[in-house]
Amino acid sequence: MTVLVQPGVAPVVVEEPRTDRAATLDPPPSGDRMRGWLMTIVVTLVGAVVRFWNVGYPTDKGTPIFDEKHYVPQTAQVLRNGGYEDNPGYELIVHPPLAKQLMAIGQELFGYDGIGWRFASALAGAITILLIVRIARRLTRSDLLGALAGVLLIADGVSHVQSRMGMLDIFLALFVVAAFGCLVVDREQMRERLAVAVREGFINNSAFGPWIGFRWWRFGAGVMLGAACGIKWSGIWYIAAFGLLTVVWSALARRAAGVEEPWLGALAKDVLPSLGGLVAVPVLVYVATWFPWMASETGIDRHVVGGKVKDISYIPDVLQSLWYNAKNVYKFHVELVTSETNRHPWESKPWTWPMGLRPMLYYYDNSVTGCGAASCLGAIMLIGTPAMWWLAFPVIGWAIFRTIGRMDWRYAGVLVAYAAGLLPWFLNLDRQMYFFYVTPMAPFLVLLIVLALGEILGRKTAGSERRGTGLLVVALYVGIVVANFVWLWPILNGNPITPEMWQQQLWLPSWR
Repeated sequence: MTVLVQPGVAPVVVEEPRTDRAATLDPPPSGDRMRGWLMTIVVTLVGAVVRFWNVGYPTDKGTPIFDEKHYVPQTAQVLRNGGYEDNPGYELIVHPPLAKQLMAIGQELFGYDGIGWRFASALAGAITILLIVRIARRLTRSDLLGALAGVLLIADGVSHVQSRMGMLDIFLALFVVAAFGCLVVDREQMRERLAVAVREGFINNSAFGPWIGFRWWRFGAGVMLGAACGIKWSGIWYIAAFGLLTVVWSALARRAAGVEEPWLGALAKDVLPSLGGLVAVPVLVYVATWFPWMASETGIDRHVVGGKVKDISYIPDVLQSLWYNAKNVYKFHVELVTSETNRHPWESKPWTWPMGLRPMLYYYDNSVTGCGAASCLGAIMLIGTPAMWWLAFPVIGWAIFRTIGRMDWRYAGVLVAYAAGLLPWFLNLDRQMYFFYVTPMAPFLVLLIVLALGEILGRKTAGSERRGTGLLVVALYVGIVVANFVWLWPILNGNPITPEMWQQQLWLPSWR
């Protein structure tokens, strides 16, 4: 409602038209659906070609490279046993089983070689491209900006390399992005339901507003977050961040609908369902990823009760064993600290991650041939495309301004997701940390950049000259990103290059 105040006249309360509030809550969709999906499919296919191109190369003389040496053999155990590992070699089975269960699909289809090790990772990377296109399109209501988000993610060095490695992090990124996408759709669905309440006149039957009903997209987000935790425990941070985000979005939607007590309404009618959808559901999904282990006789730590663990009669043995395994894993991660005498040469700390100041060398072989010179080498470096990553702090600053100064929910949501991948690592700076932990952050950096590009492009109602200038700037920037990615291509894929070319690729002293 609006209060009109004039000198010498009693204030007059004017009720805003219901249709205005409903239109604010439920704006009409923009863009052509068929064109949007055609654009999505084309960009995703291009991304799939890029991710799968020669994906089986290189190997370390026929063996996995870098941390593939942990996860590829564990995946082979999962495939052999039907879903679980049974050999705790070097006590390094320290992550849940879901990523290895997914990677087992590739080994089943293509065998124990480079393609088999990396097929599922490349597929996950391609699906993430599809998701980011759709999410960006919903955030911006622009087919063009949705397509550009896909192009930028294709051209991101971190996402590219991790999509071509038999490691876990690209799967974590996939499920986190999927969960975020579900929450974006859930926000729209919730506001649509509130718009119905406004139109039909029962929005204020309660000071807290109406119950929203079962929210399937929030349930889907819970499933995706449970799967993320089934990849790595760092998915827990996204549960906390996204849970808070969805409650805030609910409160703001109730306020936009004219609810008398929107924040109390969100607390009273949204918190408990959110705990169910974004806490209880993830826990159940996480436990479900362990079902093959629970049904096994030889899974690691499966039958410690009565031996290493004293039996507690009122707790099922399988849960006691799972808890024992979890304590061991937690102990491993807590004690994985930086040693002054044995520091990993490519370790990095989280303040270097937003700009990618300390990348990682995954592979180096100076005995290869094929570069057209007498001396050749092959190398894979995990590095964020500088044309994007070096803009991290400006776009983060812009996102903070838009969040606080303009109350723009889109920037707020993406910023929360980005921060959930970065800030928790500051809690224990003594721990060993590596640049590949940023893999789930990369898609959200792309979204922050695309939202900023949307500001540069201008509104559809802007004049032709303004839009034309904005389009030129956006096109030039995207062209620079793609050119930068093409320049880095040899060291993102391990292609044979000359030592001189290798030195030209290392732009900063911290990259060496």
